[in-house]
Amino acid sequence: MAQTTLTASSGRGTGSPNARRLRAEGRIPGVLYGRGMTPVALSVERRDLRLAVTGPAGFNALLSLDVDGTPYPAIIKAIQRHPIRRTVSHIDFLQVSMTEEITVTLAVRLDGEAKAVAMVNGLVDAAVDSVEVVCTPTNMPSELVIDISNMQVGDVIRLGDITFPHGVTPTGDADMAVVTAMDTRPGDAAESEGDSDAAAEGDADGE
Repeated sequence: MAQTTLTASSGRGTGSPNARRLRAEGRIPGVLYGRGMTPVALSVERRDLRLAVTGPAGFNALLSLDVDGTPYPAIIKAIQRHPIRRTVSHIDFLQVSMTEEITVTLAVRLDGEAKAVAMVNGLVDAAVDSVEVVCTPTNMPSELVIDISNMQVGDVIRLGDITFPHGVTPTGDADMAVVTAMDTRPGDAAESEGDSDAAAEGDADGE
């Protein structure tokens, strides 16, 4: 995965008044931490962060975090949002080694059209919106894309059914449902259709 450069400034004051001042100036307070390093209090421009996470990887983007001219390979580990406006109010960056495995969360995206399900007005639905995996930053996918083209009503794609890219290992239970294909027709209608089919078969046998 290619790295996206994000510029940060260190030396921000701590405490709520300083954080409010930074946000009023269009900056987001945060911290960079990682193995073997002293945590660095920093801030980033809100606009720059928005640009950095607008790609396919979103908040899973692999960053080259430039702190006062020193680049650090990093990922966004956690964000805090304003309870009402939902804007990012604080952000945690984790310095990573490009060769060491980390645990990240991938968004699930369904691809294709399940025509067999659509023909009966059924529904294909993601049972979960994200999946946790272990991988190196170099092998980190931007998202988990699942092809639903061949699904039939009643099918379930479980975590163990999914082929992950080389070097990417899911952490969850292999039996966990990830995608389901359902018949959305009312039960009576589905049963009536089944009764009609059975009656037709009985008439055919009687002939």
